[in-house]
Order: sequence, then structure tokens, then C-alpha cells
Amino acid sequence: MAKAKRGKKVEARRKREFTLRGKTLPELQALTLVELGELLNSRARRSIRRGFTPDVNRFLERMRETGPEKAMRTHCRDAMVLPQHVGRRVAVHNGKEFKEVEVRPEMIGHYYGEFSLTRRFEKHSGPGVGATRSSKFMPLK
Repeated sequence: MAKAKRGKKVEARRKREFTLRGKTLPELQALTLVELGELLNSRARRSIRRGFTPDVNRFLERMRETGPEKAMRTHCRDAMVLPQHVGRRVAVHNGKEFKEVEVRPEMIGHYYGEFSLTRRFEKHSGPGVGATRSSKFMPLK
């Protein structure tokens, strides 16, 4: 009996609709850019208030013109994720290649560059060829 109750709670938790400061996705998509800025954090609000750069404006125009089925390629990492972009695929350049990102509602207000990392974690192994004489021999503990 307890497992069945727990299972229902998990299902209810998974089916929860996305909201941002109490507004659902259709409500967010109906807002103007200035009204959306009031709901976002201070960095995004300031970006909207100051206006986007010409590159970002060109990217937003291209996003409006192209269909949702095609992934949009861009070098514009400082473009903000807007509610109108949810469900689209954007390929963001990380300096070497384009990383494809599917835009989800949780990404609204963030920047595309946050989802295409430019640095890779390099895991180092033990010392090898070229190491100094003292560090070449590891204790067997």
C-alpha cells in the first residue's frame, strides 16, 4: 500500500507544469520583452533594458523566420533564451564545433553560451614518459 502511494506522488511530481515566478509557459510567451524582463534575474533584466547587440538581434530575427524543425546554428553565445525559443534546437559554437542544444522551459533567462561549454575537463593519469626522475616512480601503497 505504501509503495502505491509513493508511486502516485512520484507521478504527480513528474507531471508538474513548468512555471516561472507563477507564470506558465503560454503566459510567458504572451508577455512583451519588457514584461518578461521584470520576471527574470537582474543580469537578464539589465540586458533587456540596455537592448541587445546587433548580432543578437540578427540571431533573434533568424529564429523567428526559420521553422522549428531545423536546428539553428549560431556563434552568438550571448543571446538570451526567450520563451518563444522553447522546443527549438539551437547549435551553439563552442570555439571548435557546434553543440546542439534542445531548448527547454527551464532555460528561459539563461544564455546559450551556458549550455555549450568551451573547456573540456582533462583527467590526468599517473606520471609517465617525460616526468622528472623523482616523480617517475610511484610508491606501491
